[in-house]
Amino acid sequence: MKEHQSISISLCMIVKDEEAVIKNCLSSIQEIVDEIIVVDTGSSDETKKIIAEFTDFIYDFKWTNDFSAARNFAFSKAKKDYILWLDADDIITEENKIKLLTLKQTLDPNIDAVSMNYHLAFDENGNPSFISRRNRLVKRKMNFKWFGFVHEFLEVYGNVINSDIAITHKNFKKTNDRNLRIYEELLRNGKSFSPRDQYYYANECKDHCMYEQAIEWYQKFLDGGEGWLEDNIEACGRMADCYIYLKDWSNAIDSCINSFRYHAPRGETCCRLGFIYLQQNCIEKAISWYKLATEIEIPNTSPFVNKPCYTWLPHLQLCLCYSKLSKFQEAKKHNSLAASFVPDNPHVKHNENFLHSVLQ
Repeated sequence: MKEHQSISISLCMIVKDEEAVIKNCLSSIQEIVDEIIVVDTGSSDETKKIIAEFTDFIYDFKWTNDFSAARNFAFSKAKKDYILWLDADDIITEENKIKLLTLKQTLDPNIDAVSMNYHLAFDENGNPSFISRRNRLVKRKMNFKWFGFVHEFLEVYGNVINSDIAITHKNFKKTNDRNLRIYEELLRNGKSFSPRDQYYYANECKDHCMYEQAIEWYQKFLDGGEGWLEDNIEACGRMADCYIYLKDWSNAIDSCINSFRYHAPRGETCCRLGFIYLQQNCIEKAISWYKLATEIEIPNTSPFVNKPCYTWLPHLQLCLCYSKLSKFQEAKKHNSLAASFVPDNPHVKHNENFLHSVLQ
């Protein structure tokens, strides 16, 4: 019987001014990959000097406000069986190194792409609270391409499998306006936005507190009817957030309800509705939505999951709601349920002390 041969892996990255994080990233992955390819788009710090400690394959690429062009250039330099891509502020933990090494040794060469979890946010105990999923490892010979000037995506097809391997995002950078400026320059130059561009430009506007403009572009995206289902749901929720910031409660509610056109209620939407009604002091309505959030299972089909909205957060908010109604025993019950998920949460601790004093 022929012995199974491990696949070989090229790591492909694009970077610029990443001296604060690049060493952590490369140190965490160097033992697993067979070559490291880094494309620098104009660093002025020590980034390239640090990278040179790990690889000789460092390429300069003139920045053209096009992330896909840079990533496709990096992919073109790969020589191994599969390509793994990371960002400079990503790392792989010891637990996930073992999983990735096992995958490398056992992967069926007929597999074209492997998706992995992406841990983007964490609670006070270091547990992931927001998780998405990305196609991370792809067969080089399939010649998969990146698309999109900003918030680019890797288009894959064929034999794709989902793994339980996780990449951890360690973002220490402050939000900047780079992506917003790229989009606005494209608009000035008369560039026609795809549905994906419309959605991500709306996100950039929202992140920079340009709420009216964000709402306008979310609406354009949704009205076009060509968006991915998960982005449609996210757009409804993010539009609701914009209305919340503007204290336009009626439209915030309508935006949440609109998400039900695309899928059954999600925990994130129920928690938003609970919050909206709580802000208006409609306590009973808030309770109904927070209760529903506690009953919904985490959707295993969604690549974007805010876990607190399905676990401790609605219970914490129910504690607040019942306290406002002076139903302290019920409040205590829900605070205890929140504590079963996040026992060290400072809000849970505060509620414990408050309820103890009230009930005594």
